[in-house]
Amino acid sequence: MTYAKAIEFLYDLRWFGAKFGLENTFKLAALAGNPQNQLRFIHVAGTNGKGSTCAMLESIYRAAGLRVGLFTSPHLVAFGERIQVNRQPISEADVARLIDEMQSLLGKFSVEHHSTFFEVVTVMALRYFDEQKCDLVIWETGMGGRLDATNIVTPLASVITNVQLDHQQWLGETVKKIAFEKAGIIKRNVPVICAEQTPEAIAVIERQAKRLQAPMHAAGQEWHVNIERGRLVYQDDRGLMDLAAPKLFGRHQFDNAGLAIATLRAQNLFKVDAAAFEAGIVNAEWPARMQRLASGALVEQAPQGSEIWLDGGHNAEGGRVTAAALGDLEERVSRPLVVIVGMMANKDAGAFLANFAGLTRHIVAVQIPDRLGAMPPDRLADAARALGMRVESAGSVEAALRSLARLVYEVPPRILITGSLYLAGHVLAANGTPPR
Repeated sequence: MTYAKAIEFLYDLRWFGAKFGLENTFKLAALAGNPQNQLRFIHVAGTNGKGSTCAMLESIYRAAGLRVGLFTSPHLVAFGERIQVNRQPISEADVARLIDEMQSLLGKFSVEHHSTFFEVVTVMALRYFDEQKCDLVIWETGMGGRLDATNIVTPLASVITNVQLDHQQWLGETVKKIAFEKAGIIKRNVPVICAEQTPEAIAVIERQAKRLQAPMHAAGQEWHVNIERGRLVYQDDRGLMDLAAPKLFGRHQFDNAGLAIATLRAQNLFKVDAAAFEAGIVNAEWPARMQRLASGALVEQAPQGSEIWLDGGHNAEGGRVTAAALGDLEERVSRPLVVIVGMMANKDAGAFLANFAGLTRHIVAVQIPDRLGAMPPDRLADAARALGMRVESAGSVEAALRSLARLVYEVPPRILITGSLYLAGHVLAANGTPPR
């Protein structure tokens, strides 16, 4: 099987939709030899901050000398981003080989119980990480947790990042219901490390942890993070750590770094010294999270001297932390702000854009290219106008940047491209900036 045929086969599985439940994944994993039984995991669920927290966990453990697998979704540019070992994406040859093997196993399933895209990718990743003899796998849920295909493992620690409204059509219409799904990754006697939550979310998580006798390590209770002199200061009952700031930009990344540190300190199988903590946090990279685009094909189309930032935020809380990061930039260097935004139709555009109403009145609504279910720019524009913003529509990010380049600025603008990871992936590919 060629790589192109393998990817075509995988994407065809999307016709089977998204299913919640573990029966198929357990069966497929058993047919594949139960590779999860040979591996150790840190399981990460939540709404916002999962990717960045996973990146920091991976970076710290790798700095400590471990061979670390990383499983995340979605990919931005290339499928191999989802399955990495020591931050090296799986090769096209290995994708083709493993999909060929998975295809033979799928013959054991009836049409009514056919495995989905994510179930197949999950088991394929387990098989690859086992082959690669990973010491540890950072294992991100796809959507939810309780019935997510990734939940067939028993980890060393269960990590729950900030829980907010997102994917309500699948997970429930309230934060309480969504927290119940995320807390489904908690296992008996396995420590739970939890980011700061709303009162309704933390109550659900604490109740599940207590039921399963899982030791709870909650931000603001068992551990704390502060920013002092631009450095990260972490403190728990084992003492204080004074570390350099994360490379990832934004105050929220200090909280994500704290969550990663608390996770490592909550499990004792792998010993990590202070140097590895600092090296891991300082060197951790994760694309499309307040990422500065300094050069590339798209940057050349923008107004000369402008700053271009890319962020994959797509819900109200994601917009809030991005807006806060922009506020930090404004304190350093003041520039006029333009927000280029493209979103999926199932997102709340008004709640997302409201975060930027106090920072800019200039919004450019664009289409996410080649993506079913993308929100039409006119609908985005209506949401911006309802907030009193000056808005225009453009067919694409490229067209938006060319339009901005024709304007005259006293100071070159700061341009934020945001609203969707799918849009971020298009921007990275079009700009020639490989995800790292």
